[in-house]
Amino acid sequence: MSILVYIEQRDGHVRPVAREALGEATRLAAALGGTVTGVYCGATDDGLTSLGEAGAAKVLVAKHEAFVRYDGAGYAAAVAAAARATNATLVLFGASSIGKDMAPRVAALLGVGLAADCTALTAKDGKLVARRPVMAGKAFETVGFPMSPAMATLRPKVFAPPAPQAGKTAEVAPLAFDWDAAAPRAIVTGTSGATGDRPDLTESEIIVSGGRGLKGPENFGLIEQLADALGATVGASRAVVDAGWRPHGDQVGQTGKTVSPKLYVAVGISGAIQHLAGMSSSRCIVAINKDADAPIFKVADYGLVGDLFEVVPALTEAIRKLH
Repeated sequence: MSILVYIEQRDGHVRPVAREALGEATRLAAALGGTVTGVYCGATDDGLTSLGEAGAAKVLVAKHEAFVRYDGAGYAAAVAAAARATNATLVLFGASSIGKDMAPRVAALLGVGLAADCTALTAKDGKLVARRPVMAGKAFETVGFPMSPAMATLRPKVFAPPAPQAGKTAEVAPLAFDWDAAAPRAIVTGTSGATGDRPDLTESEIIVSGGRGLKGPENFGLIEQLADALGATVGASRAVVDAGWRPHGDQVGQTGKTVSPKLYVAVGISGAIQHLAGMSSSRCIVAINKDADAPIFKVADYGLVGDLFEVVPALTEAIRKLH
């Protein structure tokens, strides 16, 4: 196999989803035989040789002054060119906001299909198949790839990054691609993002989310204190965001962010199917709710029925003492 991995970057820094995709590519290459090549789009290309430690034998660099910010059309043209240049049989992206936007563009340029938001890739009878959630996470489907290259986006935090191969370096080479930067259909004039000390929800190992059971925005301090004790990121249900208690960037669910942390703590969240679709793939789910019949308990690994205003402060204090 010839596996191509999109190396996602923000402000010149390689994102964790790229290393997770490299980890899965390395595993597949070892099992099926083949090479792993990265493709990087940006205005600068410093430090890419270190991606050899993450499993990339080679990194193709699409360097352009217009790529200082994400440009969907330009980036897609570059990745499609890289897929053709390497005769790729598999192209992988992280299912981040950028990956979700760009992967369909690349699939259209190459004239192939795309398996989105995959949670597993396996070889069956010598052919690659993908597993992905459907029906708001209530079921999973197995997807085959009748055309080449196969293309897939990988759900963040589901696939493990590779064990570092100390001292191994990747060959870095320029990529030739055809794209007219002077005639874009859309122009990115700027970007903005939330600032803070906590990781993004999609990249966090631990998430503490609050719902309507908190009764008001003034009580979200309980969630933040528990998150601080755990070293976690704060999330929220759709009802909380719609009420204006938290910004949309905190929303976990079908119309928010899909997360797969090692630990997900749901506080005062009943567990509507839209919310479960965004967090049910978490490795360990802890639910705190006073309603013993709340749907969240059906997916929880650990459930605590009780008044969150009593439980959460006691849990926070206990965790602080352990630390």
